[in-house]
Amino acid sequence: MLVHKHLIIRAECLDPPTCPNYVEQWLKNVVEMIGMKICKGPITAYVDVKGNEGATGVVIIETSHVAIHVWDRQSPALVQLDVYTCGDFEPRKIFNALKEFEVKKLEYKYLDREHGLIEIPVYASNDEEILDNMETRTGNL
Repeated sequence: MLVHKHLIIRAECLDPPTCPNYVEQWLKNVVEMIGMKICKGPITAYVDVKGNEGATGVVIIETSHVAIHVWDRQSPALVQLDVYTCGDFEPRKIFNALKEFEVKKLEYKYLDREHGLIEIPVYASNDEEILDNMETRTGNL
């Protein structure tokens, strides 16, 4: 059954990935962790364009894609992550994978795109189990 889930993340980090090879392995691990299958990639690179410096990567999965973009020369560094799939997955696994980047602030949207753009709650406001020193907010894009 197709479910059309889309997780969009903006994370401010103290220890972002800077090496394309590291980002490639991280993407492979994330895809495996959420139970998806890689069709192509990951493809990664380091962009060295002034104001847009950082690692970037994308992997095509059977059910869509996972993309990450890192701006590592600002403080704190910025990580943008996009996970779109027609298969079901647990967003908390993605949040846990990001912890290795020392996330200080995390903003996200988790959408059900089956019949519109319906936001799906992931946490109750008092859910301390996963947040572990992350400030998490949801709001309008």
